[in-house]
Parts: sequence; structure tokens; C-alpha cells
Amino acid sequence: MAKTEGDPPTAKATDLKRELQRLVKAILSEDDINVDAIDKTRKTLLALKDLKLKRHSSFDLPFPEEFRCPLSKQLMRDPVILNTGQTYDRPFIQKWLKAGNRTCPRTQQVLSHTILTPNHLIRDMISQWCKNNGIQMRDSVQYLNDEGLAEAERDIFVSLLEKMSSTLSDQKVAARELRLLTKKMPCFRALFGESADAIPQLVRPLSQSNSNVHPNLQEDIITTLLNLSIHDNNKKLVAETPKVIPLLVDALRSGTIETRSNAAAALFTLSALDSNKELIGKYGALKPLVELLDEGNPVAMKDVASALFSLCIIQENKARAVRDGAVRAILQKIISNVHVDELLAILAMLSNNQKAVEEMGDLGAVTCLLNIIRETSCARSKENCIAVLYTICYCDRTKWKTLRDEEKTYGTISQLAQNGTARAKRKANGILDRLNRAVNLTHTA
Repeated sequence: MAKTEGDPPTAKATDLKRELQRLVKAILSEDDINVDAIDKTRKTLLALKDLKLKRHSSFDLPFPEEFRCPLSKQLMRDPVILNTGQTYDRPFIQKWLKAGNRTCPRTQQVLSHTILTPNHLIRDMISQWCKNNGIQMRDSVQYLNDEGLAEAERDIFVSLLEKMSSTLSDQKVAARELRLLTKKMPCFRALFGESADAIPQLVRPLSQSNSNVHPNLQEDIITTLLNLSIHDNNKKLVAETPKVIPLLVDALRSGTIETRSNAAAALFTLSALDSNKELIGKYGALKPLVELLDEGNPVAMKDVASALFSLCIIQENKARAVRDGAVRAILQKIISNVHVDELLAILAMLSNNQKAVEEMGDLGAVTCLLNIIRETSCARSKENCIAVLYTICYCDRTKWKTLRDEEKTYGTISQLAQNGTARAKRKANGILDRLNRAVNLTHTA
């Protein structure tokens, strides 16, 4: 059977049918079963089927240039208009925007917003063209973008946001549904980044009322903000939307413990961006986080510790945390054996703040940290303990005696100098060197 790349579809189909007739005739004419002919028949049928499908594909037919997506170069199925007036196929322009681009691919104009408006005129024209050429075009409800979002679900999204400005009953139903959708479907999280007004609509029930907000409504809205902040492209948008950070800070102090915990988790997630760390600190989030840590509710502890650690990476927030009582709250929890490993990491981070080091010395941190080094099996916790002790040792000579007595009795620091992590060994050897020099000076005197 002659077959080349350049054969037109009709010629290929004719050749395949002839080959199929020959094979069937061969199978029927032989007494024995011709396995080779049966296998070839199956392959020929599959090739004929593929050719049939291709003949019904829109991509095998030339179509008007205005129907072509500038990004995919393919026939558009869900044409939408960018604010520059250019039309693109929805999944491809969404992919462009979700990659962090904020310009029009065709004109390179900077976008004032990323709202996508359906181009009904072009869509109707494409539908008519497909009908005239015998091509079956999927309905918009069935047409999914690259993240699995149907046009019908967009309508649900818009409807739910509209209900956030309705009665309390409607608000509660809509907030619960948005919470569930943004938890289960990443595409719903991405939708909030396409509309300039989506997040303000979401938080409107919390920002409008000066009276007590229904606790379930508050919890669902705060949790939805948490879900949104997981989406990388939303982090800057969520944090910089007016009232969002203040509402999260307020939620740290009020509402159910689930609300307070999720507010802390949202601040932690948003703080992945350094610019957000600054913003969160300026809005006064450190104090309520420290207060929530001090309360010690087990539901919130891990989220609070994570948020404090991330926020205190920048110097301004370290100073705020120390001023707001973080050192005392952290040490109390460590002494109570609560989330020791996580809280030691925060304490080590705060130890380059002079006021924090002074507080640690006054609050008995030296003895506490030495006990942990002896008792814990966690290498990272030992490292954080000795790092803090190293700083205290260099800042407060009155603590040398406690360190020297510990070394004489247990050899704690020497053991860590031999068996700790690389950083722990450096810090332990630094303390030992300091202690030895102090002894030598005493003997010389």
C-alpha cells in the first residue's frame, strides 16, 4: 500500500479502505486463522479511525485569521478580550497572566487590570463557521481551561461574590461555598486574581459593619483569604488589597479559635514575600500574634509560630516582636515544653537583637537552654540553643559562671563541640575559647 506524508486525506482514506478489503478477503479465504492478517486489519482500522477524526478537526481546515488566538495560533474556543482590546483564547491568556506577566502579549501595553471579558461576537462567528464546515464545537459550559474551570463555574463565582453584598443569610451561604471551592479547586483561587473587585467583594461583610460580625461568616471569609494566599500569584494582590491585612490582624484577636488560627496561617503564607513582611509588620500583626502565642491554645500554636518565624526574618519585625513581649512568651512556652523546636528557631533568630538578648539573660534562658542541649535528641534544637548561648556569652559576662559550672559538671558544651552540627561546633568552640581565656586572665591576675 503506497502511503506518503503528502497524501491528501481523501486519498489516504481510499488506500486504507482498499487495504482493509484485501486483508478481510485474505482472512476469509483461508481455512486456518491468519494471525498476521488479523493484526494488520486492526492497525488499518485504527489508522482509518484516526484519519476520520482528523478530518473533523478544525485544525485541518483553514480558518479566518481573526479566529486565531495570537498565543496558541489555534482556533479559539473561548475568546476573551483583554483591557487593551486584544482578543485571546481564555486558557492561553490565563496561562500568560498566571505566569506573572502584566502586559498584553500582542501590544506589550501594561495592563491596568486583568479582567477578561467574553468576546461574544467572535465566539458566535466561530460557532457559525464550525457549523458551516461540519465541525462540532464544544459548548462553553463543557470547555475547560488548563486548570479545569468551566464557564458555568465562572458564573457561580460571580454569583457568590454578588451575594456577599446581600442579606446575612446569603452572605453566610456564599462565604461557606467560596471557602470550600477555594480549598478544593486551585482554579477558583486564580479567579480572584482576574478581577480587581473580587477580594474587596469577599471581605465587604467584615469591613462594612462596626457591629459584631457573625462568627461563622468571619471564619469562612478569613479561611477563604488563607486559601487564596496559597496561590503564588495572589500573595501580593491579597496583601495589598486595602483592609485585608487589618482584617486579618483583627481576626487574630476575635472570633473562633479556628478563625484566629487561620488568620495567623494566612499571614504566614502571605509573608513569603519580603514586601508583605514589611506591610504586615506595619499594620501591627506582631503584638496579637505574640498574645495568641502566650494564650497557648494548641489549635493555633503551630500557625502562630510559623507566622512569627517568617515575619521576624526582617530586622524591623524582630524589633517589633521583642517590643511586644515575644521573648518572654517564647521562653515560657519552651520551659513548659510546648513546640520547643519551632520556638527555639524563633529565639535564635531574635538573638541578634540587643534588647532580646538582655531579656533572655534576665529571664533565665541560660539554664533553660543548657538543660535542653543535655536532654533533646534534635540536632537542630541543640544548634539553636548554643547559638543563643553564644550571643548571651558575648553580651553578658555575668553568665560565664553558669556556663563554666555546666561544663565542669556535665561537659555539655565540649560534647556539642565534638558531636554537633557544623554551626553548633563553631558556636560551642567559641564559648569554650571565651571561657578558657577568662580562666587564664583570672590566673594571671
